[in-house]
Amino acid sequence: MRLAALAFVMLCLPAAAQPIESFDSFVAGFRAKALAAGVDASVYDASMRGMAPDPKVPNLVSSQPEFTTPMWDYIEGRVTSGRISRGQAAMARNAGLFASVGEAYGVDPAILGAIWGMETDYGAVLDNAGLIRPIVRSLATVVHQRRSRLAEDEADLIAALKLLQRGPLDASHLVGSWAGAIGHLQVNPSNVLAYGTDGDGDGAVDLHHSLTDALATSARYLRGLGYQPGLDWGMEVAVPEGFDYLLATRTEMRPVSFFAERGVQRVAGRVFADPNLPVFLYVPAGKNGPKFLMTQNYLVLKGYNFSDSYALSVAHLADRLKGSKGFVADWPRSTKLPNLNQRKAIQQALIGLGLYQGAVDGRLGPVTQEAYARFQASRGEVADGFITAAAYTALAGGQ
Repeated sequence: MRLAALAFVMLCLPAAAQPIESFDSFVAGFRAKALAAGVDASVYDASMRGMAPDPKVPNLVSSQPEFTTPMWDYIEGRVTSGRISRGQAAMARNAGLFASVGEAYGVDPAILGAIWGMETDYGAVLDNAGLIRPIVRSLATVVHQRRSRLAEDEADLIAALKLLQRGPLDASHLVGSWAGAIGHLQVNPSNVLAYGTDGDGDGAVDLHHSLTDALATSARYLRGLGYQPGLDWGMEVAVPEGFDYLLATRTEMRPVSFFAERGVQRVAGRVFADPNLPVFLYVPAGKNGPKFLMTQNYLVLKGYNFSDSYALSVAHLADRLKGSKGFVADWPRSTKLPNLNQRKAIQQALIGLGLYQGAVDGRLGPVTQEAYARFQASRGEVADGFITAAAYTALAGGQ
């Protein structure tokens, strides 16, 4: 595929999601769907009457840093020395609470602390009106924008209306992020309905004002996602020269011994504690970046937020809160990465080669990376799946 042909493909790609009707028409039309899902007419009308869209939301929809920032910049911008020290202090102030929640639900308190730090800087942003706002308006605006996860956004808007219906929080006190996430650990409304827990026993589930409710709810949510008590998220490893990176796939969990037999070792002289532990190899930045053997609990973190940058940040921050050091291997910081249009073109080219069947959205997750690794292997290259700006050139000029 030549550059001109690839440019034509880019012109043919679907435009970014955007409204298909006025906001007032959306509000009127969504009423039937909400009522059919169990929202009382009086609740819907009182909550939505006279509502105007949040003007800040459209730009936020298209600029989520989890998917637009190099992983190393994302992690290092969030797992900072200040956030580590603030988190250690915050957890120490609430040591009894974290211990009791960890014991009751079987979730590592440091994982809960790391999510707390990542989501709201240990509650520090919850009083920031620029970040925290009434979520029914936010979610109505998000649904009107029709981003790629429309069905989930609609479910969250309906869930937020049901939370108002259930009480005791009214529309002005049911607050959260621009995408509707609520409270200290930012749980979306659908999962507040499913897992919301009155941890402090005051008769209300209030994730914004009660850290106890927030921790208990997120712990239950993580267990619902499949979190296994006593299981770490994973470990940093080193791989030998000539290693077959096509084995770096999360479609199959293999025992640690499988990788150890192929020369994979833990970093810093550490040893594998359990050779039978099911893991997969994750190589987020290619052969020259950090590499990890990941357990099922890492995938649970991706259930909390689908971004690998987010999940690895939570995992790393949890370790740092426990006093561990940074990653041993450095990131390939000088690597030039493709821009959004180039990332979409790469996905489209991989589709043309029969290597990729996913969405053309510019989000270079594990499915796209595995497809690109197969392309690299077909050319006799090290098939580490790391998609750089050179990948765009290779796909545009080589096929």
